[in-house]
Amino acid sequence: MKTESMSSIPAGNLAERIRRTGASRVVLQIPDGLKREAVPLVLALRAEGIAVAAIAGDPCYGSCDLALDAVALTGADLLVHIGHAPVDERKGVLFEHLPFDFDPAVVAAAVPLLGGPAVGLVTTVQHAHLLDEVAAVLAAHGIVAEVAPGSGRTPFPGQVLGCSYANARALLAPEILYVGTGVFHPIGVQMATGRRVVALDPYTGDAQEVSADRLLRRRFALIERAREAESFGIILSTRSGQARPALAERLAALSEKAVVITMREVTAAEMINFGCGAYVNTACPRLAYDDQVRFPVPLLAPQEFEILCGVRAWEEYEVDEI
Repeated sequence: MKTESMSSIPAGNLAERIRRTGASRVVLQIPDGLKREAVPLVLALRAEGIAVAAIAGDPCYGSCDLALDAVALTGADLLVHIGHAPVDERKGVLFEHLPFDFDPAVVAAAVPLLGGPAVGLVTTVQHAHLLDEVAAVLAAHGIVAEVAPGSGRTPFPGQVLGCSYANARALLAPEILYVGTGVFHPIGVQMATGRRVVALDPYTGDAQEVSADRLLRRRFALIERAREAESFGIILSTRSGQARPALAERLAALSEKAVVITMREVTAAEMINFGCGAYVNTACPRLAYDDQVRFPVPLLAPQEFEILCGVRAWEEYEVDEI
């Protein structure tokens, strides 16, 4: 018997999508911020006749972090990944993207900070479905919005990730408006494009111009600290969409003091256990840029290690992307 979903994630539509795959048993993976939705969603899916073998309980950081081991362990034939768009083609994975709404009229708050008649428009996957409405609001204020078509790791038009700013670099407009919460993504856009970037929080209406200057000063200081290290751990992620073995191998070849260390979870405890004086991150780029305060020693981006080793000039600094 079918029942109403106890989860705010619509179970009926998801169940139909699962049935169309022909899967007999599925594993559900859901990001940390939505984990309380997992059990009610499983119960609702079961009421729809879907056999859910298990919920993947490990932390989930995005579609680059697929619980394929849980699928193999339970004998399931489909992973249902909630909340993110795919970063690559994966057989046996069904992505259920969850849009988050806001009032597009709030974008008017950013207009006084925009300098010209044209602006590039970017956002995260949760808000990508609203970009046409946002563009209409800007047009009503005499500003033409340019949105790049999705591609690669960012399949939605205008979408950016913390590890991919391809849709921002594809823009021709002299300045870019980022619509979303926080400043990590817009600072990444500014670093990746070198253009003026305005960030608008669609829930508070706060708008500000962002700059990577402060971040770059901190990164330069970390490179200088890392020069004192007696050994370097080159972190190679075992997560499905973060593993860059060729990059890790190439970086390790730059220094006789470097060794490759595989990790699934990059933690301060593991850094202390291995005892390297500095580490180089080839996993999620956000770890180096956003989480450095959590780590006891410098965690460099690949380009920063190249600067330290003298194969790249500081003036050729680039933001790390996958």
